[in-house]
Amino acid sequence: MKNKLIVTLTTVKGSRQYTLNQVARVLVPAFLLMAVLSFFVSNALLVKTSDDLAILEEDHQLLSDQYETVLGTQQLYVSELNQLSSTLEVLQQENYRIGELNASLDESLGGLESMLGMPASDSYTPERAEVLKSTAAQRLFLLHNIPNGVPLQGTRMTDRFGMRTHPVTRKRSMHNGVDFAATRGTEVYATADGVVEFSGRQSGFGKLVIMQHSFGFKTYFAHLDKLNVETGDLVAKGQLIAHSGNSGRSTGPHLHYEVRRLFTAIDPAPFLKWNIANFDTIFTDVTSVKWASLKEMYPLNQAAVQLPSSQKETDSPET
Repeated sequence: MKNKLIVTLTTVKGSRQYTLNQVARVLVPAFLLMAVLSFFVSNALLVKTSDDLAILEEDHQLLSDQYETVLGTQQLYVSELNQLSSTLEVLQQENYRIGELNASLDESLGGLESMLGMPASDSYTPERAEVLKSTAAQRLFLLHNIPNGVPLQGTRMTDRFGMRTHPVTRKRSMHNGVDFAATRGTEVYATADGVVEFSGRQSGFGKLVIMQHSFGFKTYFAHLDKLNVETGDLVAKGQLIAHSGNSGRSTGPHLHYEVRRLFTAIDPAPFLKWNIANFDTIFTDVTSVKWASLKEMYPLNQAAVQLPSSQKETDSPET
């Protein structure tokens, strides 16, 4: 009898023997069944795990994309913040510059008010600045068209307007202008815009320049040495028109200067010291001119220039 593996199972009911073949016939199918079940269960778990992994990968990619988006947004935010910071700095600098300009403007307008002889303002508005601008423009308009200031620099007045004993004839006569001591060749300038009415030699005056100005005014420059303008020339205020000399009836080098209106001589003294700062003085110092009528003329009707309107005004007889 061949050797056989016998398995004995003992219970309360007794003992029972099984051979290996019998055990194998039971265990092998069971093992196979469990293997098959394990295979399917493992495949099912593997498929589920793969799906979970795929979902996790998708979630990871989504989170990565969201992170990059958030990171990009953060960088954009930082860039915009830096740009806003730079803009704010520029605005602060601009505000500081505007503050300096306003202070400078206030100082300039204050200086302009002082120069114009007008009362100081507590605050300056565009309307106030426009009034100052118009007032200054009007005054400059008159100061360019009516004789004012001295016709030559660095000299002194030696003879005034009025009755005097003539230094040549020794007779009492009217001196229609003022005389300035001046060496030969001293530059002589126009005291207002105008046109040259005469440039040449005239008895008594010697070499003479006569200029016509606005509002009926004329100026005479006599005893000249050299003439720099010709009859008919248009001349601007401050332009060189001649050089002083000793021509005509004269006892020495000097300049004879006259201011006339409608052929009537007027004392040049008020016109010599007339300027933008003491602008109103001419209207009270020179009463022979009807200044009030200027209020109706352009551009004087653009702002309130203080011209005397109630003073008694009379013109000197014309000759």
